[in-house]
Amino acid sequence: MKLPEHATLEQAATLAAALPDELASSSGVFEIDASALKAFDSSTLALLLQARRLAQAAGREFSVKAAPEELGQLARLYGVEELLPWSEPRSAVT
Repeated sequence: MKLPEHATLEQAATLAAALPDELASSSGVFEIDASALKAFDSSTLALLLQARRLAQAAGREFSVKAAPEELGQLARLYGVEELLPWSEPRSAVT
């Protein structure tokens, strides 16, 4: 699943509702591509944690690809960085 540029509270419910279908339509590692993210907040972390829970419930691995460094910093601030497996080095938001 590729996240859009904006994944804030306003988009969180719509994105969360799409997770089960995204999981069902894929195989292998359930990967969230965060490379397009420009605007995000703590609801983005909640979305990623929900994706992780769904993947685990389905017996699948989970990873976050190409997340902005600032998202990693937010995860660290909230104490959830270790719960989110980052599959590629995080990059700075431009």
